[in-house]
Parts: sequence; C-alpha cells; structure tokens
Amino acid sequence: MSQQEEKRLERKLEQFERPGYKPLPATKASKSKPQKNDWLSDGRLKPEVYSEKGVSREINLSERELNGLLAKNTDLARKMAIDLSEDLVSARLLLPVDPDFPLFGGKTLRVRAGLELAYRDQRPIVKIRGVSIMGVPVPAAWLGGLKNVDLVKEFGSDQGFWKSFSDGVESITVREGELHIKLKE
Repeated sequence: MSQQEEKRLERKLEQFERPGYKPLPATKASKSKPQKNDWLSDGRLKPEVYSEKGVSREINLSERELNGLLAKNTDLARKMAIDLSEDLVSARLLLPVDPDFPLFGGKTLRVRAGLELAYRDQRPIVKIRGVSIMGVPVPAAWLGGLKNVDLVKEFGSDQGFWKSFSDGVESITVREGELHIKLKE
C-alpha cells in the first residue's frame, strides 16, 4: 500500500481503538500508537469516560486495506491474499506442510476458498461457496455438508455464534474491491 493508503487505514482502525474517536483530517498524524497525552504524569494510562455518542457503526475496508492488514507486522501477506467481488470474499492461501506429513510432506499446498457474504431478507447471508486444494475442488461431504449452505439461516435460530452474529449486523455489502458492514446498536 502507498503511504497515503496506510494513513487512511490507520485512521479507519482508530475507530476500533478509541471510544468516541472522530477521524483526523488526512493532513494530521495518525494516533494509532499511544501518544504522550494518553499517559498520566506518573506513567499510568489516563482513564477516559466511555461513550458511544456520535461513533460510527460502519466498517468500510477496501481489498487493498484488508490485504494490507494481513501484511502488517507479519509475513502472512506472502501466504494469503483476499479478493473482494460481488457478494463474494475469496481467499488464496499457501500452506507449507510439515515434512513428516504423509503424501504432501515438505510441499506447499495451494488452497483457494470462496465465501458468499451478503445481506438479504433482513439478515446476513454467509455461505461457503467452495474450497479447492492444488486446483481440485474439495467435495461438499468433506466440508461437513456445509458447501452452499446459508450458515446464518441454518444455525441462526439456535443460541450461539450465528444467532449473535446475525443479531448484531444491520447490513453487509461486498462489491468489487470493497467491503461494507454496518453494525446494529
């Protein structure tokens, strides 16, 4: 990412790190790292009143920003890449296999996966579109029969992760190169 894109991403990440945060103009320095005014004179972290007033509940990330997050402070960007297209999040992953593993030992597996991510009929849609290893699609049975199954519809009526996830999402939109999520209050 360019320096300007990194600064824009840092400003977006601030909304998750500081309650009541309002983005700084692009010309100001990023405050994602602790600043001098975050500490009391004796070195303790300064307390702050918690507030949600005026805070955005929207998450807007570009494909470049998501891939930049993978690369931040890690070599994961050399092993994983994310692509965003209409209602689809695709991942490409290179997995080194332990040399002692049978058949593929010492090799690097190329894995690709697709996840439909959308919002229709007043609820999120999350479907595993498929997984392939070394270019060969993994059978649906090997994915626990969950390929092309709407996980929120299937499991969202029970108490647990999918119900909580669905109850907290107001909308999800995935377009070419963009991910938009709006959270409920």
